[in-house]
Amino acid sequence: MNTSRRDFIKSSAGVALVIGATGGITQLFSCQNAVTAAAQVKKIPLTAWVFLAANGAITIYNPAAEMGQGSMTALPVIFAEEMDADWNKVQVEFSPQDSENYGSPGWGNRKIQMTVGSRTVSTYYNMLRQVGAQARYVLLYSAAEHWQVPIAELTTKPSLVIHEKSGQKISYGDLVPLLKVPESIVEIPDNQLKDPADFRLIGKDIPRIDIAEKVDGSAKFAMDIQLPNTLYGMIERGRIHGAKPTLTNEMAIRALDGFVELVVLDYGIGVIANTITKAMAIKKELKITWSKEKATGFNSQAAYANYAKVAVGKGESKVVTNKGDFKKAYKKAAKTYTVDFKNDYVYHAQMEPLNGLAKVSEDGKNIEIWIGHQQSPSLQTAVSKATAIDLANIKVNLCYLGGGLGRRSMTDYLVETALLAKAVPGKPVKMMWTREDDLQYGMYRPLSLQRLQASTDAKGNLTGFAHTIIGDGDRLLASGINNDHYNIPNQLGELKIVPAGIRLKHWRGVGHGPNKFAIECMIDEIAIDQGKDPVAFRRQLMQDSPRALATLEKAATMAKWGEALPEKRAKGVAFLERSGTLSTGICEISLDETTGKIKVHHFWTANDCGVVVQPDNASAQLEGGIIMGMSSVFKEQLTIKDGQAEQSNFHDYQLLRMEDVPDSIENVFIASSEAPKGVGESGTPLVAGAVANAFAALTGKRLRHLPFTPERVLAVLNA
Repeated sequence: MNTSRRDFIKSSAGVALVIGATGGITQLFSCQNAVTAAAQVKKIPLTAWVFLAANGAITIYNPAAEMGQGSMTALPVIFAEEMDADWNKVQVEFSPQDSENYGSPGWGNRKIQMTVGSRTVSTYYNMLRQVGAQARYVLLYSAAEHWQVPIAELTTKPSLVIHEKSGQKISYGDLVPLLKVPESIVEIPDNQLKDPADFRLIGKDIPRIDIAEKVDGSAKFAMDIQLPNTLYGMIERGRIHGAKPTLTNEMAIRALDGFVELVVLDYGIGVIANTITKAMAIKKELKITWSKEKATGFNSQAAYANYAKVAVGKGESKVVTNKGDFKKAYKKAAKTYTVDFKNDYVYHAQMEPLNGLAKVSEDGKNIEIWIGHQQSPSLQTAVSKATAIDLANIKVNLCYLGGGLGRRSMTDYLVETALLAKAVPGKPVKMMWTREDDLQYGMYRPLSLQRLQASTDAKGNLTGFAHTIIGDGDRLLASGINNDHYNIPNQLGELKIVPAGIRLKHWRGVGHGPNKFAIECMIDEIAIDQGKDPVAFRRQLMQDSPRALATLEKAATMAKWGEALPEKRAKGVAFLERSGTLSTGICEISLDETTGKIKVHHFWTANDCGVVVQPDNASAQLEGGIIMGMSSVFKEQLTIKDGQAEQSNFHDYQLLRMEDVPDSIENVFIASSEAPKGVGESGTPLVAGAVANAFAALTGKRLRHLPFTPERVLAVLNA
């Protein structure tokens, strides 16, 4: 402690700029590496966003999960833009899982470190610009002190501070031993942040940080993490969700080769063995009796008949949106419409099955976990509650995710990993789900029935629109029910919940998939019935929403809407808002009337998603979303019979094949000065409505039950 600050900095390899998430730079910690920086931060409530090495290398900390959506590049790009960092010298590492310091402020009155809902870039954008600008300010301040010149005379170029009057310049790396901490720093005013016209990185196509190591195999997913003497754990959870187990052959199980330990859970029996193959073999030998639960006897396809009765019943409902007086408009209407739409369960089907690795110390007081997770403010809390290990002694290491899609925002598999490791303190345990485990004891996008009603006046204008959703899942059902960008004077949206006991979860786009399918098909059906072109009808509805209208006009131009098509081809259109992004999609399809197979040939989208931080990556997200949408629309169907999932793996829960991918997908972003909006979930919910509307244009018949399997298509054609 007797060493001077300057001597200490000189003897160190670099310096971490520690910047408060709410604005203030409080301290500069010298450190040998990022781990030291993170450890220092834990002692003081600050956020370390960047580590600057004396050789000029810059390590920026990414606070978000990386599951293929590109956040590990997009977020550091925002920071580096305002820091004026040379991107060629930037490295990226995951930040600690610490919401207090690394959480985004875009969650109401809380800061949360969570990668869900297409909110990562939009919630971190302003914050990262601010802290990046503050890092640049520290460098400017230090150079000004060193040269004894006014800070206002200094400018920066990538990783350089320049004093034009004297012709002096110094690299960021060379500033490391000269860094000084300003006495105080206030938030950088917005007008002193970079002019978007001067952006070098934001809005440009920057190669993603994670691609190279994913190509060469060096990227570490949780499944890849290995520790010496690792044991393996698996859990038999049963076929009926929530059923409680009673193990009837414990002594025989304990005598099996490779057996290490048993762990009894409320909903399953865990086994730990010395190899994964032995763990799987022992799991198959478990003899368990299961309790009866809510889902016992439930049949998903039979549920629709009951839902239709609930739709017209006088049971309790939850109003989601209420504008004007729909009942009055419906009563006075020149014409009314009532249509039902159905939506089966959908499974996440993420590429990497759920897994985790954990090690509890021999005294049982500490635990370290390696996991691929979409993050949650309750990660450590959930582990602490389950294991009774103190929060301060729980370390969670975030790994790459082999797909999340909402499923990996839950803590169930994290807790399972911790509980299995707690059973054998001092030894690492890798917990793994099989694909069958994940599909049959999964958490699905809800089954639902949509009862839509609409009214028009004598001129064919849409005067009222009501949307009643019947199913289980509460808020999982509701997203996308609003029609804020359509000028419909009287609107009513409500939920009627019918609990089924099936595990449910957010699935890419959440309720937008089934809800926008129903809404856009209904809009189309009314337009055709009123003798109006579907695009022209939407154009009329969007007159008070210029940004939405701009996406419609652009997509129609891209798709050459209204021009002649090849024989047996048709186009369909759909619009939506998701996570602030406005999107119009148009597809061109054909139909094999003998097999019932629909082929999508082209898909066009026009999108207003504010500032696009990485255009190529944003387009890739839309492409992936459209492909996933097509998979769920044409193939993916999970059915429950007698309370149990009938499908078990990809042989009977089918996904889209390469042969079914469109010939082209074209995405355009409309220039905008708005802050970034979410784009990762916008493509998926566009597909069902656009395809169903194209099918109606081609055949004159309507598809109203997702997915559009060949059998269902043929049934509609032959009805």
